[in-house]
Amino acid sequence: MNWNQFDSNYVDDQAEFDLGVSYLFERGKKRQHRLQAAKDQTAVTRSTVADNERSLTFQVASGYVGVELAESALDLANQDLKSFQNTVDISQDRYKAGDISEDDYLKIKLQMLQFQTDASQAQLAKVQALSDLRQLLGYESISSDYDVAGPFEYQAVSGNLEDLQMKALATRPDLRAAQQGVTAANSQYLLAKANGKRDITAQINYTHIADLSTTSLFGQIQLPIFDRNQGEIARTQVAITQAQEQEKFASDQVLTDVKDAYEGLRTNDQVIQLYRSGYLDEAQQDRDISEYAYRRGAASLLDFLDAERSYRATQLAYRQALASYLLSLEQLREAVGTRTLP
Repeated sequence: MNWNQFDSNYVDDQAEFDLGVSYLFERGKKRQHRLQAAKDQTAVTRSTVADNERSLTFQVASGYVGVELAESALDLANQDLKSFQNTVDISQDRYKAGDISEDDYLKIKLQMLQFQTDASQAQLAKVQALSDLRQLLGYESISSDYDVAGPFEYQAVSGNLEDLQMKALATRPDLRAAQQGVTAANSQYLLAKANGKRDITAQINYTHIADLSTTSLFGQIQLPIFDRNQGEIARTQVAITQAQEQEKFASDQVLTDVKDAYEGLRTNDQVIQLYRSGYLDEAQQDRDISEYAYRRGAASLLDFLDAERSYRATQLAYRQALASYLLSLEQLREAVGTRTLP
């Protein structure tokens, strides 16, 4: 092949070729509506992710309270075990001295089994609570010998119901997602209407045959007779109504969640205040007095054991009530949608 033949004369007199360019002109601002619909749906997705984080945060906080309760119960069990061991030692000395009978001494000694069992069960509860919390935090991201640190104590909340509900309406991500869902549904409706408009395709062709060159222009548009995207337009109209109903439901759900959590917190707070008003101190004093009297022979074995059981039951019940209060506090934080409360 002789490449020299491809000169300007060959192109002008013998070559044949076509060149064409076409462009689609979208009517109804379809591109703008597609971009806006995508942005609105992305906003809904972000809020949904934030709501999932809210739920997960509550689960982690609940697990943390469970660990704190288990550690507090274990600490109480160990204290009771150590204290009662001293009582057993004193009872043994009194038995050897003839101050109490062998039967009374054996009853005291057998009570150690309950204290030891309580300590073992409390230790197991702590291990299980730490394991459950580790699962929520990410099992592989936490070492197996980890522990938690923080006060297991009463936290006062001073906010009123109306303020908390208003704050929840402004911060809850699930409500925000529902509100953004209405906006996204409107964007889909506008896009469906835009898609009902037919686009125009423009094309320009250049044809060269031998020594003849021609240029042609074309325009193309569909002429819809039956299909004007009516079905999609009607569907998106219904979707707007559905989104509006979902927004109303979400708003009512937020108010209900806050009220339920707030009332639960108030009830648990009342229980806590009963213990803090004097029952804890009275149980402690009753136990100390009974122990002091028993060690000196001024109280019976049954009185001492009864005071010991009452003290243990009161202390454990208070810790459980405190855990219930802290859990209700976490529920209120979840209901409001923020970790910061008044």
